[in-house]
Amino acid sequence: MPPQSLPPTARETTAASPWPVRTLSMKISDYVDKMSPLWVEGQIVQLNRRPGMSTAFLTLRDTDVDMSLSVAIPTGALDAMPAEPQPGARVVVHAKPTFWAKRGTLQLEARQMRHVGVGELLARLEHLKQLLRSEGLFDPQRKRPLPFLPRRIGLITGRATAAERDVLAGVSRRWPAAVVEVRQVPVQGTETVTAVADALRELDDAAEVEVIVIARGGGSFEDLLPFSNETLVRAVSAARTPVVSAIGHESDSPLIDFVADLRASTPTHAAAAVVPDVTDELRGLGTVRARSRRALTSRVARERERLLELMARPVMADRAAIVAQHRREVVDLHRRGRGLLSGQVDRERDRSDQLARHLRAVSPQHTLERGYAVVRHADGSIVRDREEVDADELLRVTVARGDFAVRPVAG
Repeated sequence: MPPQSLPPTARETTAASPWPVRTLSMKISDYVDKMSPLWVEGQIVQLNRRPGMSTAFLTLRDTDVDMSLSVAIPTGALDAMPAEPQPGARVVVHAKPTFWAKRGTLQLEARQMRHVGVGELLARLEHLKQLLRSEGLFDPQRKRPLPFLPRRIGLITGRATAAERDVLAGVSRRWPAAVVEVRQVPVQGTETVTAVADALRELDDAAEVEVIVIARGGGSFEDLLPFSNETLVRAVSAARTPVVSAIGHESDSPLIDFVADLRASTPTHAAAAVVPDVTDELRGLGTVRARSRRALTSRVARERERLLELMARPVMADRAAIVAQHRREVVDLHRRGRGLLSGQVDRERDRSDQLARHLRAVSPQHTLERGYAVVRHADGSIVRDREEVDADELLRVTVARGDFAVRPVAG
């Protein structure tokens, strides 16, 4: 494709009208060349300085994430530093970004390099500490109590380190049945923050893990800086599982100590914090059992004494008297109840007799016994009027003791 026909900008490129690789490399190189020199901070992970060479090469890595850039620096700039920089040192570099079009790589051409002083790092940490405190991440109300006897303990520590041995030995000695799930990660260098944060999230997501210990032995101020990194501090703060921080020695105070639910001065102290001592617990259980036995024995003895005192009272001298008294009360109540019931029955009998006499007095039979009779037609209806009777009609007369038939007499 002729150069004059190339799209002038990246936005105007299409599948039918693309840029060749050389054009893109040149465009990137032109863009990078327009950047001004700047100061950049990082950690030296590799330094290559050969005798007789005027330029040294090093790799500068980000202190928080695994990202790095190549740096070329005159050896004179290194010689001007108060101390020779070593791998692992944190430095700030004044450099100009350059892009190598043929290789498609970006690097920095350094002009000056300075060590990041402890005073400056302390100032940064203090600023971050105040920021996190203002957000409430250090609030004591946020700290959760540790479980008395966790089912499973998560441990984040370095591989084959004294801190790992101290925690495992302490847990095994205090509670041999405890289960510890270990995550071995880098605890020094640029990979520390990412590795520890990933292990923390993994253990936090495990439902059976009830407490997590982050342990590292002592070291220099720079060695412990990853445990004051904002990303890691916020990860500890966001964990749902209680976290114990056991970093360094008593005098060391990385920022995760302030957000952890418990700060342990040493890894051994961390082991003592997460599990009880089985010997102490058995001793305490024996003490409680002995106290309970003494309390129960004392209570039984007091109740026996009270019972003996009650039995020694005069009223208990003749034990049958109490039963006899109650028997007399029962007999008296029985007698009184029987009298009340008998009187009630007599009254009801008199009332029944009276009602019977009244019933007999008003009954038709009583009227018939006084000489009256009831005259009925053949169909059973009662004769009430002489005009109702025919001359030859056969009537039936009911008297007190029987009935008979009659015929009316013509009159």
